[in-house]
Amino acid sequence: MKTFLKRAAALILVLLIAAALYARFVVAPKADAEMNAVVRPAPYVISAEAKSLHSTLRVADLHADTLLWARDPEKRHDFGQTDFPRLREGGVRLQIFSAVTKSPRGLNFNENDGTGPDNITALAMAQFWPPRTWHSIYERAAYQAQRLQKPEKRSGGKFIIARTAADLQFALETPDVLIGILETEGAHPLEGKLENIERLYDEGYRMMGLQHFFDNELGGSMHGVSKAGLTDFGKSAVLEMTRKGIILDMAHASEATVRDVLALTNKPLILSHGGVRSACPRTKNRNLPDDVLIEMARRGSLIGIGYFEGVICDISPDGIADALIYAVNLLGPDAVALGSDFDGTVTTTLDASELAAITDALLDKGMKPKVIRKVMGEAAISFFLKALPE
Repeated sequence: MKTFLKRAAALILVLLIAAALYARFVVAPKADAEMNAVVRPAPYVISAEAKSLHSTLRVADLHADTLLWARDPEKRHDFGQTDFPRLREGGVRLQIFSAVTKSPRGLNFNENDGTGPDNITALAMAQFWPPRTWHSIYERAAYQAQRLQKPEKRSGGKFIIARTAADLQFALETPDVLIGILETEGAHPLEGKLENIERLYDEGYRMMGLQHFFDNELGGSMHGVSKAGLTDFGKSAVLEMTRKGIILDMAHASEATVRDVLALTNKPLILSHGGVRSACPRTKNRNLPDDVLIEMARRGSLIGIGYFEGVICDISPDGIADALIYAVNLLGPDAVALGSDFDGTVTTTLDASELAAITDALLDKGMKPKVIRKVMGEAAISFFLKALPE
């Protein structure tokens, strides 16, 4: 009997290990490929003028969720939407890397209750994240920052995480350096503790969203239940973040929350991945009203235009160009940037290597090269040189 039990236990252990390996090396990559799909026609035809212009651009993108996925960002992949090689091929110099730490089941733009089952728990387990991340939202943010710190250490200076304006300036002056900035997608990694702002800052985070798809301790999400503004804790957190020099991201925050932030601080803000509601009225459950965007722009804020359904009406390069042009006309070229949401479980028509298609579409639609240069990167670079801690 003892021999039988030992053999049964060994068999169960083998089956559990096999199931775990299958989840890690088959299920997780398959989910990554399906949830971060790129649908496109035949390779984009880029004019000689657009190729020449794009080769001189310092492209910046305000939002990618690459750190959520197990694929090695240092290697080129044929699935997903970003990695370092594809970012470099697309002319990207500055990429904001966000840490997604909680995502409710049944995700939608209308109403989500953040108290139910969480998608990230299952993903963390399937991708062999450390056990400390399975039940701690803070630890998920810390782990994703540490994932990005490893290639920084290995790169020999070819990839850096900008923690200060001086870091960014130095990297921009050095050829072929890819630059990252760390952001939390929502401030729920605080776990209701102001002291976690300091801990996240020490991990390298210099941007923080306030909400994601659900209400949290700081206040209402655009996609939450309450649609409320900042809580008292949220007001304290906003003031502490601005004191530390952390840039506030209004993506996913409720309109009431954004108005409360505007009343609480005069610091320039970011909306990292969104669009302009009046450009595509059916995006009202994802985009802020124009008067809020105009006030943000007046204060020197930056609005990132996404590439996905829900924030713009047409996700082709032509449609992205139309959304950028509309935003520039409404807000001015210094307030508009790229905000792809690559690898954010969105479907796009291009990946990070194909950004010249946007440059080509902007040129074709009559945008001047000087303005293209701004929206493709220089407006964002200028913003961060001013907004990052010294």
